[in-house]
Amino acid sequence: MSLFSIFSENRARFLTGAILAAVVVAIGLIDNFFLIWLFLGVVYLFSFYEAMRLFGIDDESHNQMYAYAAAVWLLALVYPNPDDLFFLIAVVFASILAYTRNFDKRLFLPFLYPTASFLFLLTLYDDFSVNALFWLLVVVALTDIGAYFVGKMAGKRQFSPTSPNKTIEGVIGGVVIATFAGFFAGSVLVDWPQALIISFGVSVASVFGDLFESYLKREAGVKDSGNLLPGHGGMLDRVDGYLFAGIVMVLLLRGLL
Repeated sequence: MSLFSIFSENRARFLTGAILAAVVVAIGLIDNFFLIWLFLGVVYLFSFYEAMRLFGIDDESHNQMYAYAAAVWLLALVYPNPDDLFFLIAVVFASILAYTRNFDKRLFLPFLYPTASFLFLLTLYDDFSVNALFWLLVVVALTDIGAYFVGKMAGKRQFSPTSPNKTIEGVIGGVVIATFAGFFAGSVLVDWPQALIISFGVSVASVFGDLFESYLKREAGVKDSGNLLPGHGGMLDRVDGYLFAGIVMVLLLRGLL
């Protein structure tokens, strides 16, 4: 398949992606903690709603769950280590479960995914600057784009039955392209060996972040997590790679610096 054919068949997807990229870059250039928190919060709440749907949580619980999710994100605005809040959430849920003994365990799942990931994304900005978010954006976006184009043009072998359209050739191509580009993007923050290692680890994590969301959709029996974004489906469909990659980047930066 030619590049022209790929663009022609996915016009809405590429247009939506370009608009989203422009918005993200504009917010990044402003580089303000409150604005980043607000933007991530909007994306988080849409993602949280879609996750509740994927986990099969009934509509009656949605308002209460939303209130808790909003409270967590408000607390993240003032708490110095946002990623630590996930462990607080886990302790609270475990305590409620132990006390009541009949608590619906599914209600914890959206606070595991995607809540924990968004707390780590906010931490990535807070601890390592907007340059780290830009680095993450480059690696995850190019992993996805590279895998898509390489897979369309040269993909033959299925990567995983969870996501039948992914090919081994596409995934390898995406990881190689993203690691190479991430090496340059990350060199402004770390030395080149760390930039290479972190870019590779984050790229691989983004592949499995995408795969995990595909697994959830297959379990729920839906094609997309939602219909918010033309050509992309729901918000989770657009950010799934970042949800694993952000956590891995924070952990690797802390471990290698």
